[in-house]
Amino acid sequence: MNAQNDSNWVETKITLETKTGQIVGTLCTPKDFVSGPVAFIIAGSGPTDRDCNNAFGLKTDAYKILAHKLSAQHIATVRYDKRGLGESKPAIKNESDIRFEDFIDDATAWIIMLKSDKRFTKIIVMGHSEGSLIGMIAARVGRADEYISIEGAGESIDKVLKIQLSTQPKAIQDSAFPILDSLKAGKRVTHIEPMLYSLFKPSLQPFIISFMQYDPAVEIGKLTIPVLIIQGTNDIQVSVDDAKKLSAADKNAKLVLLTNMNHVFRVTEGDRQANIATYSMPNLPIDPELVTAITDFANKK
Repeated sequence: MNAQNDSNWVETKITLETKTGQIVGTLCTPKDFVSGPVAFIIAGSGPTDRDCNNAFGLKTDAYKILAHKLSAQHIATVRYDKRGLGESKPAIKNESDIRFEDFIDDATAWIIMLKSDKRFTKIIVMGHSEGSLIGMIAARVGRADEYISIEGAGESIDKVLKIQLSTQPKAIQDSAFPILDSLKAGKRVTHIEPMLYSLFKPSLQPFIISFMQYDPAVEIGKLTIPVLIIQGTNDIQVSVDDAKKLSAADKNAKLVLLTNMNHVFRVTEGDRQANIATYSMPNLPIDPELVTAITDFANKK
């Protein structure tokens, strides 16, 4: 097992065995770690890897930086490449085989595996963006100790996509909305305009259909463990209203709004272009208030 370290943390490779192959992750522990809490980080949508990067321009290192910052607070972390991505790519053979439930099952299996490690005094599931929904279901099924949603949607993905597409020209909306309605009803679509093909290509439709069946506001309401909801006020992908919908669905949850934090954990005060620019600035510090909010929640009695 290869290890990387600096004065504050040690990183080692960790793997989850599944029926279709290994899911590969990184365990980051404080230096000389003996016991303590572990935060299990679930990545956001698309081909976002364990560090919060992808091959399409996203280069943030957000999860990696967060893991290192939490190590300084004596909180271990596990982050991983979802099946079909990065080192976990062999775990699925074809894109058309993947379902949203596969991500839930993998996250649940990780939680169960971490619970068996006696070093960890509590398991804190921490889902970002799409990972928020995966995490809230897996936390319940896997019987985690605590749950944190970071910039998670407050509505089902079909509604989220309609909101996001509402800023596009009417011609795009007129083509996309019927496709979304059809997929929501469980019916695949054969005719797709070229401009929408990457979003609704046939190999992705089974996953989208399965994803649409889950409502975050319903799922978070099923949790009986302590819940923290964190939302940046300058997130251009997920809104404060989303966080408030999740909070309303779980009356016992704590809601923390972080001023000017965006979707990749950076503090931004400029326009949309300046906000997006941070998605390819991995050397930019993450919001220290995010680390504080997580640490305070993890350490509370």
